[in-house]
Amino acid sequence: MDQFFHIRMLMSIIVSLSVATLLKGVAKLIEHPTKVRIYWVHLLWVAFVFLSLIDFWWWEIRLKGVKEWSFEVYLFIISYVVVYYITCSLLFPDDMKEYAGYKEYYYSRKNWIFSFLGLSFLFDVGDTFLKGVEYYQSLGTEYLIRIAIHVILCLVAIRTRNERFHAALVIFFILYNFFWIIRKYQVL
Repeated sequence: MDQFFHIRMLMSIIVSLSVATLLKGVAKLIEHPTKVRIYWVHLLWVAFVFLSLIDFWWWEIRLKGVKEWSFEVYLFIISYVVVYYITCSLLFPDDMKEYAGYKEYYYSRKNWIFSFLGLSFLFDVGDTFLKGVEYYQSLGTEYLIRIAIHVILCLVAIRTRNERFHAALVIFFILYNFFWIIRKYQVL
């Protein structure tokens, strides 16, 4: 348990930085609503990533069941959290001077955003197996189908600039993942 506590400390720092990046970005939009034009699709992706971070923190308590921690496992978990942090930083860059607003920024950085988002789903599979075969089996066949569909949709999002697709995609991701969380993770 001491090892898990030690590892969880660094995880919590990186998750906190990720959440702070999103909250600070939203607060800047509220403080200076006319400084940079907002884009509702971008804001929904911010909401999705926030939901994903909250969900991530909730399910990571199951790592306390890991019997042996190696440096490789530790590095894997920290890398997973870093992927979330980079995604958050991509959603709210430090400087928007080069862009007319978040719509232009979003489409100029969508390849990076969806590369890291897709990577987070792949990390999820490894993370799930770390928690044990029993835990993986408790998620059912829908789990791997869900991951595959999310990764494929991220790859499509990288390749297309179609605004309707991006709008529908974020709405789908939010709704599906919200209901997934309610069905699978209400109780630890």
